[in-house]
Amino acid sequence: MSAAPLVTILDDEPDIRAMLGSALEEAGYRTMGFSRATEFEAALQSITPDLCLLDLSLPDRDGLTLIHRLALEKGASVIIISGRAQVQDRVTGLELGADDYIIKPFDPAEVVARVRARLRRDKVSAVASQTAEFAGWTAHFDSFTLSDDSGEVVPFSHAEGEVLRLFLERPKRLISRSVMQEALGGAAGESFDRAMDVRISRLRTKLREDPKNPRLIKTIYGAGYIFLGDVKWK
Repeated sequence: MSAAPLVTILDDEPDIRAMLGSALEEAGYRTMGFSRATEFEAALQSITPDLCLLDLSLPDRDGLTLIHRLALEKGASVIIISGRAQVQDRVTGLELGADDYIIKPFDPAEVVARVRARLRRDKVSAVASQTAEFAGWTAHFDSFTLSDDSGEVVPFSHAEGEVLRLFLERPKRLISRSVMQEALGGAAGESFDRAMDVRISRLRTKLREDPKNPRLIKTIYGAGYIFLGDVKWK
């Protein structure tokens, strides 16, 4: 029998760590709590969390600095839990690779529900095809990398990979903002839209697209996006 998913909680408030830990363990997850970024980074040498709940206002570092490493190097899902309610903070967190953003104060039941939904999507992705070929590129979703015909390897984040998989699973079909929001989760609105724009821009850069005339990921203004390449899943 496989172990329950491990959810790490990085928050300097002990009451919040205890509340979330209790709610998540009652729902069947394993948890580990940390109060400082340095303590958490040391633990990452020996643990691989399935999902990280991350506060931004930490005593030794801004939590935003951890998101890229967790998403890109560890391939872990990240849900920010923060008292920062400004749109720019939400946008920045999502742009860096976070999968969701919850504003304090919160209901623990909502956090558990979002964790469950996030891990369910990760489980579906894990059993799906992990390699796709298109336009001289190979996307490796098990290692979060792109490789071209010359063998050059380009890493992408967990969040960027979700957008790329969405395109590759629906080639030559219009993908609206509402479809993206439904497929990828998170709250609809300005912060989600801007985060998607940034992730798509980064994917275009990694695929060496001409930003003025992209050949693969086309913007259909007022409607959404369409991926024009032929895709072969392996």
